[in-house]
Amino acid sequence: MNKKAKELGLHNTHFVTPHGLDQEEHYTTAYELAVLTDYALKNEKFASIVATKTCQIHINSQPKQISNTNELLGNLNGVNGVKTGFTNGAGRCLVTSITRNGHQIICVVLGADTKKIRTSDSIKLIEYAFSKYEYVNVKEKIEEKFKTWLQEEAPNIEYQKAKTIQIEYELEEVYITWTPILKGQDKDIEVKIQYEKNLVAPIESGYVIGTIQLMVKEKVLLEQKIYLKQEIAKKQIMDYMQELVSRIWELSNKRNMAMKI
Repeated sequence: MNKKAKELGLHNTHFVTPHGLDQEEHYTTAYELAVLTDYALKNEKFASIVATKTCQIHINSQPKQISNTNELLGNLNGVNGVKTGFTNGAGRCLVTSITRNGHQIICVVLGADTKKIRTSDSIKLIEYAFSKYEYVNVKEKIEEKFKTWLQEEAPNIEYQKAKTIQIEYELEEVYITWTPILKGQDKDIEVKIQYEKNLVAPIESGYVIGTIQLMVKEKVLLEQKIYLKQEIAKKQIMDYMQELVSRIWELSNKRNMAMKI
């Protein structure tokens, strides 16, 4: 469990017991529970289980109806999980997944004194998020900016001593498509590219030549790298000799044409 937590970047999470009961050095945070939940919901079986309101099982061949303890499931628009919890140390806890209009949020409430309070606080946070935030397609904006840069700015980059003539670039894959921002802040979105304008060969393939940043009011929401797609070889003495010969041949042809005229 601790190995998986490390893989997920959960730096403030540490497991001591597998069942989650109070124990010294067994802890996590609201944010990291949300990250863990987001990861767990990618498992279809897990997502199906936590979205199930009731289920009939058999104990000693006798049917028994069991119900999900998540009080918001089936009672609040869009709720599809995830988990209730209680220990004396943690208080009343609830992790909720909600999907509306194709967009999902995860709400985490910890340390509530009563079930009623955790329910009320969860609903307030959920409704606040959906009423105050809107989603922007950051992937589209990043890729559009990169395309414009390729056409208008990239051709002006100087590569000294470079043998390669045709330079190709590659944008780091944009894994995030939609990102929430406060409603009305769409006019404050900026997409900027910072890149090196002068380089000297040789340069290895995959070299990071620049970054694209998507910002809202100077706050960076997303940053993607721009790579060189191929190796930029350095000119050797024979390359310079060939260039010299080609230049002499070109000037000679121009002189001959001028004389004929």
